[in-house]
Amino acid sequence: MLSSCCADASGCPTGVSAETIPLWVTGTMPMLPPSGKPVIALLGEYDALAGLSQQAQCAYPAAATPGANGHGCGHNLLGTAALAAAGAARVVQADTVDAVLEEAARFAEQVLAPTNRTGDLHGAKLTNGKVETHPDLVNAYHEYRDAGWAGLRAPAEYGGQGLPAVVSAACEEMWCAANLSLSLLPMLTIGAIEALFNHADDEQKQVYLPKMCEGAWSGTMNLTEPGAGTDLAQVAVKAVPKDNGAYAISGQKIFITWGAQEITENIVHLVLARLPDAPPGVQGISMFIVPKYLVNADGSLGARNPVSVVGLEHKLGIHACPTCVMQFDEAEGYLIGRAGKGLAYMFTMMKHARLGVGIEGHAVAERAYQNALAYAQERVQSRELGSDSQEPVSIIHHPDVRRMLLVQKATLAAQRALYMQAASAIDLVHGLEDPVVRKQAERVLDYLIPIVKAWNTDNGVLLTNLAMQVYGGMGYVEETGVSQYVRDVRITPIYEGTNGVQALDLIGRKTAANGGAVPLALLAEGKEIAQTLAAAAPDLAASLLQAIAAAEQSVADIVAQMGEQPALAAAASNAYLQQMACTLGAIALARGWLAAADALAGRTDAPLGEAFYRAQQHTAQVYFAYVLPQVHTFAAQVHSGGEALLAVPFEAY
Repeated sequence: MLSSCCADASGCPTGVSAETIPLWVTGTMPMLPPSGKPVIALLGEYDALAGLSQQAQCAYPAAATPGANGHGCGHNLLGTAALAAAGAARVVQADTVDAVLEEAARFAEQVLAPTNRTGDLHGAKLTNGKVETHPDLVNAYHEYRDAGWAGLRAPAEYGGQGLPAVVSAACEEMWCAANLSLSLLPMLTIGAIEALFNHADDEQKQVYLPKMCEGAWSGTMNLTEPGAGTDLAQVAVKAVPKDNGAYAISGQKIFITWGAQEITENIVHLVLARLPDAPPGVQGISMFIVPKYLVNADGSLGARNPVSVVGLEHKLGIHACPTCVMQFDEAEGYLIGRAGKGLAYMFTMMKHARLGVGIEGHAVAERAYQNALAYAQERVQSRELGSDSQEPVSIIHHPDVRRMLLVQKATLAAQRALYMQAASAIDLVHGLEDPVVRKQAERVLDYLIPIVKAWNTDNGVLLTNLAMQVYGGMGYVEETGVSQYVRDVRITPIYEGTNGVQALDLIGRKTAANGGAVPLALLAEGKEIAQTLAAAAPDLAASLLQAIAAAEQSVADIVAQMGEQPALAAAASNAYLQQMACTLGAIALARGWLAAADALAGRTDAPLGEAFYRAQQHTAQVYFAYVLPQVHTFAAQVHSGGEALLAVPFEAY
């Protein structure tokens, strides 16, 4: 629940006292203030395409246009209680948020979605040293820029709108679902904006940020090299000081998403490189701005910088997105901040990118689910089991098809709750005045980022394959479009740090480093929710408490293993991440179940109708029955599974 203090679309960042922040930060306060107007529906599925592809305020998807399926890129946005945290950091008028989401949905459906198949069929090409993008995608991006979407979350002082991250994240889900390849271009740009905003000097900010916030210039992340992938200590690109105070950047970077294109007027490359006297390892890495075109003193574009694309990767999916091999031939670059702090600065961008990739994996799976649901409602095959009728029915009547659909829906609901919780933590970090409480919010954000990145993308692959399975043979052929979703989503567990790296990060810096304090605080909130749930749904509460107890034990196991046998903890790291994500997702859905119960009992406003709130409880029940039981398998792997892995000699593989 948020109060309203801003009447314009720019929002109004404000300071916040400890009395208004959510329980998962302090462990002391109710999740929501007692009054105010909700920005997005407190729980359940906010219809992102109300009045567009789907009818508003429906418990289940219903096409607004007679005869249409309403699921082209349409999907519902879960507005869990985590969304309320946006109000703690940046209070925005409810009507403003509604308008933003409605227009973002329209844009996704009418502008971006039609280019998805086009981009897959007519991927990026390298011709005479220039990357060619299909004109439909070029026009779509220009419409995106001209409509002001590039600045949605960008800082207002440099021309952005400064809206909360939770609002931006909701929009990003729709845009990623509509066209994953094209959405990567602005996603990386906003990440570069954040890195520059936090670490560049004032002059650099004035030169680059206004054009980037406008969307006229784009940004890239240049980390990986032929000899330096996950191990960035091996970065070898050189930065040699020049007489003019700049640096000559030389070397090669690979796997650079949207590293070259002719869509934006300029490309601002953020490049990790080494100074001549830099020490070995990550301590010797610095970060540089290397623009495609040099910028004159008056802000106009100058000479072409000697940075070029020398190859494009041929990929399984995201064909419209150029993945580039970039060559820097003494290109002019400008040091950001202090020498040797490049990797720390780049983590600002990487944190944003990892949250964004988690949204990507989720969004593609959501689109696949919505299309599978529409197909299951239309495809007639076989009679219904247990029915006296011999007439064939739509396949949604068959129990196993219902299982596949509902597992998708329930898992997606939990995923959405977690990425929204992470986005709300960003808003708290930006808006809180109390440094102690702000640091607590930052620790929660740091803990959630690898979970959202890894769990949402691992599930993205699994759920998208489930959607294909609903189609049967029709899913395997290209004409239904599901095969593209399967191909596109597969990259998400790999880039921006493989999910194995995310799991190692979670057990080390995010769990063991603080003795498990952050996950234990999140689990403690879950126990309070379970205790409240026990009065209305004792079976659900019992399942949740069992899952939380198992998670608490796994935290203790990981902390002990990291201290005594770090290799054992590493062997259990994936299981630990999956277990914690699954448990935190259950806590979020339990909170939604309770909020629905309050609405149904008349204890809170219920503007969306009884069927809607019942649907939220159904979703939670499916999750508890089909998804949550996995945590006990993961717990067993954390407790002792690593020993079996490490015991196998290499020659036995």
